[in-house]
Amino acid sequence: MQLAKEHETHGFLIAPDPSLPRLTRQVVGIDHTGARTTLSVVEERPLTIFLNAQEIVTAMTIGDYPEYLALGFLRNQGMLSKDDVVTAVDFDEELDVVIVRTQVQTNHEDKLKKKTRTSGCAVGTVFGDMMEGLEGVELPPTQVKTSWLYALAARINRTPSLYLDAGAIHGTVLCQGAQPLVYMEDVGRHNAVDKIAGWMMQTQTSPADKILYTTGRLTSEMVIKTAMMGIPVLASRSGFTAWGVEIAQQVGLTLIGRMRGQRFMCLSGQERLIWDADPAAVKDEPRKSGRKGAQ
Repeated sequence: MQLAKEHETHGFLIAPDPSLPRLTRQVVGIDHTGARTTLSVVEERPLTIFLNAQEIVTAMTIGDYPEYLALGFLRNQGMLSKDDVVTAVDFDEELDVVIVRTQVQTNHEDKLKKKTRTSGCAVGTVFGDMMEGLEGVELPPTQVKTSWLYALAARINRTPSLYLDAGAIHGTVLCQGAQPLVYMEDVGRHNAVDKIAGWMMQTQTSPADKILYTTGRLTSEMVIKTAMMGIPVLASRSGFTAWGVEIAQQVGLTLIGRMRGQRFMCLSGQERLIWDADPAAVKDEPRKSGRKGAQ
């Protein structure tokens, strides 16, 4: 199958490309002084995902890597198992439709009836039986050096991105050790994660020694998707939800949040951490006033 063309930038296998004209639009307005100004804003467009002949969902997305998004969404929702053979992923750019085709026809009407809204931005969907997919999940006992966490945060935060260019967007990065590999962005953090899941599925990338870094909150959906992908570590600059922490503890996921400068908080899976870095040697970030950990 032929998927979206990848580009190698800044040492990543896939990195954001803020220069792509289809991802943003220039909008004219006025600023706080009344002066006329032009602002770059992120585009949103609907993407309808089909599994064979069954329409599954229409998601709002920035429109890049639609094939990976479709594959990852279906995989993370439990609609594609490891044993399913995907024969084609067809994207119609004019209709904004992706059709994922498998050797064996499937029927997910029962799951569609149980579809519920989630706390994610834009159009986030999760099916009522996603928790069932966590049964029997065993995450590998990999180790995580604190020096990796500091290096990843510093590098990812300096990487050119739509977030830095236009804001109003979330990023998710697949990492190995101190090396970020694949950086995806979207209006919903769940979409960014699904794109990475689709890339991993297509490239048959092992999750055993990976870290997933996200700019968004560490919610139950983020924890569930990370665990279902088999990734043992989830980290973020932002904060936690109580249910996200509870699920992470149940499945043995290392959950690290509030990664800013010298500081971070680990609320689950602390046994994977190797303390090999002196926080005092890390450049700190000033504490922000107002709410902490919200993003």
